[in-house]
Amino acid sequence: MTHYVIEWDGTTLPSELRDLPPGRYVVEPLVDDDELTDEEVDGILEAIDEVEAGKGIPWEEILRELRRERM
Repeated sequence: MTHYVIEWDGTTLPSELRDLPPGRYVVEPLVDDDELTDEEVDGILEAIDEVEAGKGIPWEEILRELRRERM
């Protein structure tokens, strides 16, 4: 699937839309969320603390579980 990013001023039809072939399209706003939320940062720090405290799950166990879920 090809994605097109357009800038729209809210009034004029962007050329990117005019150039698309006939068909059905989904248009949604592009959210620029390059920065983590405070909640995401807290979650990452909590996970780091758990791993450093020896409460982590070995990668092999995670991989086995993921493969089991695919079956």
